[in-house]
Amino acid sequence: MIAAWYERWGPAAEVIQVGELDTPEPGSGEVLVRLHASGVNPADVKRRSGWLSVDDPFDRMIPHGDGAGTIEAVGAGVPRSRVGERVWIHQMKDNRNGTAAEYTTLPADQAYALPDHMSFAEGACLGVPAATAYHAVMIDGPVTGQTVLVAGGAGAVAHYAIQFAKLSDATVITTVSSDEKAAHDKTAGADDIINYKTEDVVARVLEITSGAGVDRIVEVDLGANLPIDVPLIKPAGVIASYSSTAIREPIFPYYPLAYKGITLHLVQAYVMAAVKREAMLTDITRLLKSGALLHSVGARFRLPDTVAAHEALESGRVIGNIVVETV
Repeated sequence: MIAAWYERWGPAAEVIQVGELDTPEPGSGEVLVRLHASGVNPADVKRRSGWLSVDDPFDRMIPHGDGAGTIEAVGAGVPRSRVGERVWIHQMKDNRNGTAAEYTTLPADQAYALPDHMSFAEGACLGVPAATAYHAVMIDGPVTGQTVLVAGGAGAVAHYAIQFAKLSDATVITTVSSDEKAAHDKTAGADDIINYKTEDVVARVLEITSGAGVDRIVEVDLGANLPIDVPLIKPAGVIASYSSTAIREPIFPYYPLAYKGITLHLVQAYVMAAVKREAMLTDITRLLKSGALLHSVGARFRLPDTVAAHEALESGRVIGNIVVETV
């Protein structure tokens, strides 16, 4: 099979190779998926660069954990009726045989039915972004009637978070850095959109909420945005953060948040109790079947151009999900 891989940490152009590797065989409880598209996430480029897992030894890494394709074979214990099934996938384990390849294997319960009306490129957008967004929005129960602030609304996770919150009848405020990104968030259903480059976010949110602040914050960069989050979160509110990039190890303002009795969650996709994961996937599947979710494919690359896909994500210029197509 054709695949992209790297054998050491470093810049994409220096370490990513594309060539022939052996096609994997599904083990017991696994499926072999013929991939049509592979989703590229910030964690993928952080890992490849060495920003994450620098002390994690490996011989060869096929990047990416998200993708979509068709099941071509099954291992022992998996019904043969699954062969031919269109699926979207997310590899939850530390799997070194990722989705930047023509084929991958993974546990059968990590391959989820892809509705016929969705393209494989759209299916590759799900995985980490949709699961992270859903978990961050719903981690402490429904947000019906609440006001939710989604930071950096044009990001892949945030775009889904806006939709999940709106589908739960919440009022959604989001922040962006350009008019183009504001238009992107409007399609997701955001009620109020604040350009943090030109507006005072704290003042605008307090104006929008008549001084009350927000019930929940879905946070893309905890360390950078704590000065905004602390004054805006309501007493007994919830902050669900899924990254802290600008300040990797934030200084935590304990008492300003403690006196409000807030709950802080550090969210990782699929790192949750099995019963919660199944409930989440059931609800996401329901929404996918109904066509309620908008999937934003911002850029497409071919498998030989995986380096360019990584560089595009790192540039920050692409609005929407970046997909590497393998067919």
